[in-house]
Amino acid sequence: MSSLARSVDPQRFPHDGNITNRENALDSFRGDSLEEIIGNSVALRLVLDKVRTVAVTDSAVLLLGETGTGKELVARAIHNLSPRINHALVRADCAAIPAGLLESELFGHEKGAYTGAVAQVIGRFEAAHRSTLFLDEVGDMPLELQPKLLRVLQEQELERLGSNRTVRVDFRLVAATNRNLPDMVENGRFRSDLYYRLNVFPIAIPALRERPEDIPLLIWHFVRKYAQRMKKYIDAIAPEHMQALTQYHWPGNIRELQNLIERSVILSSGKILNVGLTELRDSLSAFQPKARTLAQAERAHILQALRETEWVIGGPRGASALLGVKRTTLLDKMRRLGISRPEA
Repeated sequence: MSSLARSVDPQRFPHDGNITNRENALDSFRGDSLEEIIGNSVALRLVLDKVRTVAVTDSAVLLLGETGTGKELVARAIHNLSPRINHALVRADCAAIPAGLLESELFGHEKGAYTGAVAQVIGRFEAAHRSTLFLDEVGDMPLELQPKLLRVLQEQELERLGSNRTVRVDFRLVAATNRNLPDMVENGRFRSDLYYRLNVFPIAIPALRERPEDIPLLIWHFVRKYAQRMKKYIDAIAPEHMQALTQYHWPGNIRELQNLIERSVILSSGKILNVGLTELRDSLSAFQPKARTLAQAERAHILQALRETEWVIGGPRGASALLGVKRTTLLDKMRRLGISRPEA
């Protein structure tokens, strides 16, 4: 037993061999979680505070973050906490739908609008009437479609392809992107007026490496999920495996962790999670962090300075002095990068 960690912390997770008790212990750390958003870190709690604040409104929300950080879960949480919960969340992925079909998918079309349009079809905006539309990867929307998106956001009305009749729609928009929209605006690849309309309430979702204290909780959450699905009983993990998983950089974020744990559960034949430490060590030694965009690097640098100064922005001991910029410049950068000061 001494060579195995049957819990993340022996004081926090009782290890009496009963998996039900283990699950109850894990559930006790979900007080700040919504949906399957697992974690207890300060970074995640700040996100969830913003979710609760904005969910009850009808304002547009822009979710920012790397691929695999859980933006769709956050969008679903916003919808489920809103007055629109009685209607199904509607999702559209601007990167997954071919550019030639995206307009029809979003706005719908009339019969005969184009070759192959054999019937009238409503688009995602109409499907989201009285509900929420989650528009994923909005930074991938073609420039020529952006004015039409702006109009439906501003006027809450649209015209289907092949029609000149205006259709009124009542929807709430939650958009998401892993791109740097301000840079795209500057380079002429994204309309500034659309960006400002989307950026009413930005929420930056932290990368998994920015919330390492949540990794053990996520591991046990996925272990339980896949063990139950595969009718297995797993209640232990070697400490060196847990340490390696916690220290890994996770370039694929939560999605990468989830896939690894599913594979590990498949390979486990007993009560001990078989992570495959050799493979993990090879990944750790071979991994070189991918080059980040300037905005991502700048955001990480600013966050580090703010933590070091306990979020004091101005003055001789503030983050602006530490970074060598004016206080107003730092505040502007924080606004553009979606960095918010923690609430007391």
